Amino acid sequence: MIPAKGYAAQRANEKLAPWEFERRELGTHDVQVQILYTGVCHSDLHQITGHWGDAIFPLVPGHEIAGKIIGVGSHVKKFKVGDLAAVGTMVDCCRTCEDCKTGHEQFCQVEPVYTYNSVGKDGKPTYGGYSDTIVVNEDFTFHVSEKLDLPGVAPLLCAGITTWSPLRKWKVGKGHKLAVVGLGGLGHMGVKFAVALGAEVTVISTSPNKEEAAKKLGAHHFVVSKDEDQMKSIFHTFDFILDTVAQDHDINPYLAALRTNGTYINVGLPPKPWVISSFAVVVGNKSITGSGTGGPAEIQEMLDFCAENNIVAEIELIDIKDINEAFVRMEKGDVLYRFVIDMATL
Repeated sequence: MIPAKGYAAQRANEKLAPWEFERRELGTHDVQVQILYTGVCHSDLHQITGHWGDAIFPLVPGHEIAGKIIGVGSHVKKFKVGDLAAVGTMVDCCRTCEDCKTGHEQFCQVEPVYTYNSVGKDGKPTYGGYSDTIVVNEDFTFHVSEKLDLPGVAPLLCAGITTWSPLRKWKVGKGHKLAVVGLGGLGHMGVKFAVALGAEVTVISTSPNKEEAAKKLGAHHFVVSKDEDQMKSIFHTFDFILDTVAQDHDINPYLAALRTNGTYINVGLPPKPWVISSFAVVVGNKSITGSGTGGPAEIQEMLDFCAENNIVAEIELIDIKDINEAFVRMEKGDVLYRFVIDMATL
């Protein structure tokens, strides 16, 4: 077994604290990654607090991992020692169901293995990236260009792919008008990607003071959702709306901003169900859809696009000893736009 150290919650709602544990030995198709940076995702907090159901404790969070290869199995072909690499929300799947065979491994119906709070094929719990090293099958490990700033790469593995995937699925690009609702960790990546893909981008936010930040990211327009006149001004405007807000909110005013045959895309996962007027959808043949993370091929496509267009997340780098404080700040929205842990501080 490979010794590892990290930060873990020993029980639900308990603060993270140092913990030593073991990773599995390298299999023939495994790589060992020295974790250099790990993004802090809101889902990490949801898992620790049990908001998304029962969790496996001790729990080491973290599924936005960037680092370098320090070991390879005997049959590994994709990587060599010294390569930069990244790991996202999944580390394995059944590989035989319809979703796995069609490039949608993230929706594996048989045996999905998540980076943490899951059970590996060896029957043991998986532990995430708030640690110094991880062992992953090469098929769920991704190449990272040396052109990119590595700390900013980490959030691409969740916030990045979560917004990239629907933009690619719906072929958003030149000639399209897109609105991004919310300018947080997900929203700012949605803006960066949509602008790079050639769309005309509007940010819709409850916070007037975010206009300068939105324009700095490349957004062409900014609308304050609490301003009735501004909301009226965007009636019947957008081909697509990408909703990145994780808090409960009413989407009916935003549906009015869609053009005929427009599409409303949910990636924010607010906890309470939406209450939607049937007329808001029927009038204009509007569609409401959702999107989760992407499969391995899509993640690598995104990372390659980022290398070509010099796109990384905007981050605040923190010491791992400050992770519990970071969770409190994250709950208050006090981060611009994503926390990333410098694992050298472990």
